[in-house]
Amino acid sequence: MKEIVHIGLLGFGNVGTGAYRTLQENRESIAQKVGAEVRIKRIAVAHPDRQRDIDLEPGVLTGDPDDILNDPEIDIVCELIGGVQPARTYIQTAFERGKHVVTCNKELLAKHLGEVTQEASARGLFLLFEGAVAGGVPVIGPLTTSLAGNRIDKIVGIVNGTTNFILTKMSRDGQEFDQALSEAQRLGYAEADPSSDVEGWDAAYKMLILAGVGLGVETSIDTVHTEGISGITGRDIVYARDLGYTIKLLGTARRNADTVEVRVHPTMLPYSHPMARVDDAYNAVMVSGSSVGNVMFYGSGAGPLPTGSAVMGDVVEIARNLAIGAPPTRPRLTLTPLPVAPLSDIVCPFYLRMTVADRPRVLAAVAGVLGDHGVSIHSVAQRDVDENGAEIILITHPARESSIRDAIIEIEDAGIDAGIGAVIRVEG
Repeated sequence: MKEIVHIGLLGFGNVGTGAYRTLQENRESIAQKVGAEVRIKRIAVAHPDRQRDIDLEPGVLTGDPDDILNDPEIDIVCELIGGVQPARTYIQTAFERGKHVVTCNKELLAKHLGEVTQEASARGLFLLFEGAVAGGVPVIGPLTTSLAGNRIDKIVGIVNGTTNFILTKMSRDGQEFDQALSEAQRLGYAEADPSSDVEGWDAAYKMLILAGVGLGVETSIDTVHTEGISGITGRDIVYARDLGYTIKLLGTARRNADTVEVRVHPTMLPYSHPMARVDDAYNAVMVSGSSVGNVMFYGSGAGPLPTGSAVMGDVVEIARNLAIGAPPTRPRLTLTPLPVAPLSDIVCPFYLRMTVADRPRVLAAVAGVLGDHGVSIHSVAQRDVDENGAEIILITHPARESSIRDAIIEIEDAGIDAGIGAVIRVEG
């Protein structure tokens, strides 16, 4: 039983300041929900003497994480520094000291989810990480509580706000990739080095976490097929729109009978798809449950306040239990290692953009090669014609990935005078 629940923050960047502001602005309502006061006692930062545009009580900042980890009064440690090390060591030490942990560290969780959750369970401690996947959008909590009675077979998500913003600017404003990226950096959505976002790694980490929590499977980041959006051109955006599609960076986690799929890549979604209208820096996650059917979570996926809101939501859940002396109430997370389904076995429609010589029988030759590999054409359209040839857009019926790839190799090697400009998977 506690009248005051003390928190320590490891890190005070965007997420840390967002969590601090969330607590300060909602202190009374949080205390009512918890049944005790929630107070940030110490904040560990690399440069405690740096001037900050936020009012803090004297003595709150420290340059030594041990001031938090070794303080017997601190009940909850919020690890907000990111990266695998030293964050992994700090979390381990917090558990050894009997402290509950809240984290948003997607890379650490993607690589060590089984280990850290087992350690927390073995010690009877909370490890919560709502903010690690979709910022302010509650997904982890519902997967582990409200949807726990379902068998979850598939999760798809737009889980990276930076790439979604870039694709929205390309689609809505006609910008090319480099121009949209520059605007994302200017607005603070993208880092100076945007590779983790635009090459898909940030989304891959998040889909691994969702696969663990939702599907109960364990796999490695090395097995996740990851493609980014740097190869998407303005013409692909326009052609997709003309065909009734929009292009999104989509993450998919699917559990099959004896394998699991976890992949991230650009995907064409029909306008009728619920995620087709998820624009700007927003995130959305759709969960397919055995009893509930499809459920979609939507909202702000990034930014100090949305992610800080998720952190404080986890803090409130832990603090409520501490206030009444109750043990952790989340179901135990058990992960089963499963082999990853080869990407070559994936079956879906495909969008192909190619340039072919503007002469008779070339398109027939392309169609013949596709047919030889078991790929049938759903629709075909001719776009620009110039001295380089005619630009052709094909949408296939559902086809096996390996068949598409083998057909492309043959088309490019067989002297058909056809060059492939883009290959994009199609959902739905």
